[in-house]
Amino acid sequence: MQDDESTIIAEALAGSQKAYTLLVERHRAAIFHIINRIVRNQEAANDLVQETFMKAFASLASYRSEYRFSTWLYKIAANSSIDFLRKKRIQALSLDRPIETPNGAMEIEVADYSYHPGRDYERKQQRFSIEEAISSLPAKYREVIVYRHKEDKSYEEIADSLGIPVGTVKARIFRARELLKKKLKNI
Repeated sequence: MQDDESTIIAEALAGSQKAYTLLVERHRAAIFHIINRIVRNQEAANDLVQETFMKAFASLASYRSEYRFSTWLYKIAANSSIDFLRKKRIQALSLDRPIETPNGAMEIEVADYSYHPGRDYERKQQRFSIEEAISSLPAKYREVIVYRHKEDKSYEEIADSLGIPVGTVKARIFRARELLKKKLKNI
């Protein structure tokens, strides 16, 4: 079929209307399906199918035969669909600029629902409790937890800093986490 299609494309390039028609008939349904899945509007999809074939035939000389014709055509269809959606995009409303109305300019005020004093207080208390729990750990556990979770060091870096084996670092971190779980159980 690829050889057959190459012949049809060559005929279309030579100006054969029959070859153009044959290419449209072969690919119209697939092109419509691709476009309709992107734009989700059958009327717009039909218009975009026509536009796709017009663009394809206008640039048919740039088609490279080492690629499948259908792939080249699908790319044109997808790009046409994306361009359509970009043009159709809803105009955004700026909250920084006043809106012009027949009665003059209006400022837009939007309530800030992001601030929750109670939740912020709880988080602060939780952080304080965690810091307190870490401070109460025995020194050998406290230092590995601080290196690992506050300074974000690897096990190897911690082992080098403390002059102990990596296995000992892992065991201490495990034990420190277990102790912290017990201390923070009620938070």
